[in-house]
Amino acid sequence: MSETSRKLTTIFCADVQDYSRLMGRDEEGTLATLRRYRDAMKRLIEARGGRVINTWGDGVFAEFPSVVEAVRAAIDVQNELAGYNAAMDAEKQMLFRIGLNLGDVIADGNDLYGDGVNIAARLQSRAVAGGIVISNTVYDQVRNKVAVGFDFLGQLDVKNIDGGVPSYAVRVGGVQVADTTSDYRAAPEPYRAPEASIGEPVIQDWRRSFGVPLVICIGLAMLNGLSWHGEFWAKWPILAIAWVAALRFVRSNKQIDTAIAALAVTGVGIVMINLFTWHGTPWAILPLLGLGIAAALRWVSRPRSRV
Repeated sequence: MSETSRKLTTIFCADVQDYSRLMGRDEEGTLATLRRYRDAMKRLIEARGGRVINTWGDGVFAEFPSVVEAVRAAIDVQNELAGYNAAMDAEKQMLFRIGLNLGDVIADGNDLYGDGVNIAARLQSRAVAGGIVISNTVYDQVRNKVAVGFDFLGQLDVKNIDGGVPSYAVRVGGVQVADTTSDYRAAPEPYRAPEASIGEPVIQDWRRSFGVPLVICIGLAMLNGLSWHGEFWAKWPILAIAWVAALRFVRSNKQIDTAIAALAVTGVGIVMINLFTWHGTPWAILPLLGLGIAAALRWVSRPRSRV
């Protein structure tokens, strides 16, 4: 029989948003995606010194000896899974919600129990798809040590915890990623760490979206030059590849309005086609006007963000 003991540790709790809906659409495909994403999460968690404790249902439960590394692992997970999802159809994307808590727990063999675990699970349930929510105990340790911003959410009601738990949303790239619709009570806003720029994730997004297409386009241009017969035939496949890469990038970028960005990319593509087939007529003006009207309607009808 294993002996129980108490210890202070950082709890990482994650599960899939709308998992039942995904299973209802495609059980085998969803299970295969879940396994792939879990493997990625396990690799990223262990790379930050964490230990996966359990993977029940659609969830992942882990612990970290370092609070800072736990937050960094959560950010790594959401960034990498966002890249996976960008290459998938919107209806098949698998988005995880993550909650982090630093607390005293009961260790029974490889399992952990106690309020520290329950708080992490409640924090996870309030994060939006692709989001991260942390407790005040985590925030106090990482606010000046991790290059992200934080949004104070108020007090999260948790069973057996009088007064609730002050909670924060981790803001990556200026995007608040938390569900504040319920279970929180308003509270005075405490100190907020200055928002820092997240250079490396942005660089990774650009490399992932444009690295391979750029290499292919350069190869096509060189092939066209080596087989030159007076015609730049490579412009058409290069334009098509660039258009697809740009659309994939705007779909994966949470800092911009995807619909407006897609309309802008389409407009640039139309202008390029007009230039490549130029016969003295700027016919692209009419479709550009239509795209501009659509973008304007999208802009004025956008819901106001809750910050």
